[in-house]
Amino acid sequence: MGLNSGRVRPADAITVIFVALFALLTVIYYGSIESADKLLVTYISLLFIQLILIRYAPERGFWKLFHDIVFPVIAVFLAFDSMTELVPGVNPGDIDYLLIRADYWLLGGYPTVWLERVVNPYLTEILQLAYTSYYFLPVILGIVLRIKKKETEFNDGLVFILLCFYLSYVGYVLFPALGPRYTMNHLQSIPLEGKLLFEKIYGILNSIEGIKRDAFPSGHTAVTLVVLHLAFRYEKRLFYIYLPITLLLLFATVYCRYHYVVDVLGGIVLYVITMISGQWFIRSFRKFS
Repeated sequence: MGLNSGRVRPADAITVIFVALFALLTVIYYGSIESADKLLVTYISLLFIQLILIRYAPERGFWKLFHDIVFPVIAVFLAFDSMTELVPGVNPGDIDYLLIRADYWLLGGYPTVWLERVVNPYLTEILQLAYTSYYFLPVILGIVLRIKKKETEFNDGLVFILLCFYLSYVGYVLFPALGPRYTMNHLQSIPLEGKLLFEKIYGILNSIEGIKRDAFPSGHTAVTLVVLHLAFRYEKRLFYIYLPITLLLLFATVYCRYHYVVDVLGGIVLYVITMISGQWFIRSFRKFS
């Protein structure tokens, strides 16, 4: 299958660092984490597979695709799923009341309630689709870069995207919050309803995401802005497609009641942190590797 033994990529190192961090937190807070054994099995399995991929570094074929795209997606998803148990076990105190106060202080009201005056089933449908695009935008960018054989751009982009995902998970541990769809539902007088796919997508996302206390910072905002930035840097034509989707997605985070406005602001800060720290990490890695 074509091997390059022992080649470590910066993106591989990012996964090892953060999965190991989550495993360490699980060990430290073992007694207070529900299903801690399951989490440790998940983290150790991810580390084992990642280390195998580092050791054998496939250069072509299915295993190259698995290394480049499939495994990073699996690792991000499983790490995110693990937040259901990890976050409340490590930091059980939700900060929604602080975020609600911050929104009120900034805007003089509750954004999700104020937005009821523009609620429309067609708009809701469009915005829910835009919000859901978050799961596909990074993968599509990666596939396009791989097809065009932009290896350096792909590997660097993977670092930024993985770093942003994992940093957002660290944010959930530090600042656990449920989000307005749970905490402010009693204030909403108009339910969100779509015309075709909204209810099905909303239900699927709720079943996939569950109650993860993953509101702050907004990972949807941060990751999408990182992907948009990378598209502008590496694939301009894709950037112009992504730009309107990104604008709709940012609006959808609050309109669809997933996030507070301060979550979005936190996501913007996370995007900036990711781009700065990611560039530093890539330069440092190449300098010392």
